[in-house]
Amino acid sequence: MQNMNTISHHAALIYVMVVVSAADGVMSERELKTIGNIAKTLPVFRDFEEHRLLPVAQECGSILQEQDGADAVLGLIKEALPDHLVETAYMLGLEVALSDSRVMLEEVRVLEVLRRSLHIDRLVAAALERGARARYQIA
Repeated sequence: MQNMNTISHHAALIYVMVVVSAADGVMSERELKTIGNIAKTLPVFRDFEEHRLLPVAQECGSILQEQDGADAVLGLIKEALPDHLVETAYMLGLEVALSDSRVMLEEVRVLEVLRRSLHIDRLVAAALERGARARYQIA
């Protein structure tokens, strides 16, 4: 049961993707498309109402505009994510960072902050990063 200040696990996963996408100050068309595709196709979003994607992403964007917004968003993510979705959240952040085929330093920093705040082991994070890179490799 959520209290008024918590978000759903779906919203938390979307917030992760938005935070990574917005890290470099620009949410590219490719990143937005990736977020949409993930929300449409991943099993974790099976019971998510697709029309909620934009409002949830905008809500996250609004919070990010506030002073200490990034910390607030991280707190909401951490509070809303069950343990079994922590690695999924990190993987989704990686997917968004890699989707426009250039990972900006700001995105790397946000992913590192995310990894630490979600208490993801370095080796687990490295494995997820390796898998994500392999998935986005270009011939």
